[in-house]
Amino acid sequence: MPAPTDEAFQALDPTPGGVDALRHLQDELSEMERAGLLRTPPAAPASDRLLVLCSNDYLGYAGLALPSEVGTASGAGASRLVSGTHEAHLMAERELAAWLSVEATLLFSSGYAANVGTVAALARPGDVVVSDALNHASLIDGCRLSGATVEVVGHVDVEAVEGALVRARGARRRWVVTESLFSMDGDTPDLPRLRELCDRHDAALIVDEAHALGVFGPRGAGLCAEAGVRPDVLIGTLGKSLGLHGAFVAGSSTLRTYLWNRARSFVYSTGISPVVALAAVERVRRAAADDPARARLTMITRRLRSGLLALGAELLPGSSGPILPWLLKSPGAAVEMSRRLASEGVLVQAIRPPTVPAGTSRLRIVANASLSESDVERALAGFREAMR
Repeated sequence: MPAPTDEAFQALDPTPGGVDALRHLQDELSEMERAGLLRTPPAAPASDRLLVLCSNDYLGYAGLALPSEVGTASGAGASRLVSGTHEAHLMAERELAAWLSVEATLLFSSGYAANVGTVAALARPGDVVVSDALNHASLIDGCRLSGATVEVVGHVDVEAVEGALVRARGARRRWVVTESLFSMDGDTPDLPRLRELCDRHDAALIVDEAHALGVFGPRGAGLCAEAGVRPDVLIGTLGKSLGLHGAFVAGSSTLRTYLWNRARSFVYSTGISPVVALAAVERVRRAAADDPARARLTMITRRLRSGLLALGAELLPGSSGPILPWLLKSPGAAVEMSRRLASEGVLVQAIRPPTVPAGTSRLRIVANASLSESDVERALAGFREAMR
């Protein structure tokens, strides 16, 4: 087959005198730039130059090598419902279920796919979903796609949740959706109280534990396990503490079978790499036994937090754990401080609307267990210089 000619490519481009149907996109990008909200792809950090303090690799596992077992396929080849289920997938799902003390789990291609697919599959028109105002975008999108009535309540406001459930008494079904450790604010809802409210009002509790698994709880099993709470649906990720990619939903075997059939982001996606699934088996076992890394993470977090507060950084009240949000109010201020830190060898990205509410632009500083004491001192020295 002959190679396409220049004329053929030119025929695909808008002619100088033609109409560009996407011309409005540049106008919108220009407006985003004027507002300080334009995002551009960052360069990959050079590990020998930049100290990375914005990764979710809480236990420092992302640098570990993948398994090299002979015979493990690199790709699933198809949807899990077709021919994409491999023994490695089943092994990982069993290991995750044992770690979290649930009947079953189901692997998804990403945390976004797990959240949007699960919420959209479970909630239906006629239902009411009570959703925390600061839930992740993937949970919000799942609520929207479900067709259910969505009651957005104040952040970690249990009284507002109770009021919404009272108002939803006539609904077909009721769902409460929250994160256990909120990814941008680093705070935690009252999980026991939410469980009690759900039980009283015959509602199901859906908890995204993406940022808590590996970090909190007995054997790193998360904040629900730490609080003695069993959600009806627990969503976790392989891409944070486990240092891989992909995600999973945990709960009953009935839930797994239902999502296998009804979660569109699962049904219509190629299964995750069997190599990654096999690596998840080892990473779960490692994380469950890695109390030393969790203790080190706690120590590093305390050192960073106290050092930043001593420098005058306005850390968000209520934040806990390895997520340290430094409020800088305006997008421009957050971007400028991120730039200054990069010049000091510290990589922390600015977080701006719509990821966070207007007026709360910030630097999201994240501790991880692989940081050394000299790394922490170097980071604080970089912050000190940048704040001048």
